[in-house]
Amino acid sequence: MKKFVLITGASGGIGQAVAINLAQKGYSLYLHYNKNDQSIRGLLDKLRPLGGEYIPIQANLADSGGYKSIAPHIFSLDAIIHCSGNSQYGLLVDLQQEDAVALMNVHVVNPLMLTKELLPKFLRKGSGNIIVITSIWGQTGASCEVAYSAAKGAQIAFVKALSKEVALNGIRVNAIAPGAVATPMMESFTPEEVEQISFEIPMGRLGLPEEIAGSVAFLLSDDSSYITGQVLGINGGWYT
Repeated sequence: MKKFVLITGASGGIGQAVAINLAQKGYSLYLHYNKNDQSIRGLLDKLRPLGGEYIPIQANLADSGGYKSIAPHIFSLDAIIHCSGNSQYGLLVDLQQEDAVALMNVHVVNPLMLTKELLPKFLRKGSGNIIVITSIWGQTGASCEVAYSAAKGAQIAFVKALSKEVALNGIRVNAIAPGAVATPMMESFTPEEVEQISFEIPMGRLGLPEEIAGSVAFLLSDDSSYITGQVLGINGGWYT
């Protein structure tokens, strides 16, 4: 029997790695994206030979009602991977309200409301798995990323609260908090800045998207059947 997973932000660096990893393990996938048509087409080309069902869904999660463009397309469902995200650099005094609202919509409002809409599917089955890709900055905060840190911290609180609410229904809810990962989100940094960040990380390098994807697969598996409400830090020892 096919298992279906919804991945939001599937066109991003981590989202693509998660999609490929899960498809290789036999999952069928709903693949959400917003503007990056080229990326999602390339991902679909990589996935098709693996033999599952791969369904692209376009939605703008920066809009407060973006989740409404996803939920009606989801039928059979075994897991949700909330992977959508965008960074926000700069001093708090320079933050514009519209940018703050869009950031919170992507990271907090739409994941919460999308989960609310899809949760009955899990409740009827008596099983389900929800994983949120948050950030090291949701755990410890970052200067010049105050709004982003606040959004990621809210994701962690969401995971901890929802996990308690649905545990007796057979639904597990966990978070993964990556550190610096070699994805297009890091392209705004100069090579010198990336080198400095790598120097600060005990393991001496950035993480790889595939390393995050492997942890997603673990949290979806029966090997993690007694794990819920947890935040798995994958950061090379940068924050412990």
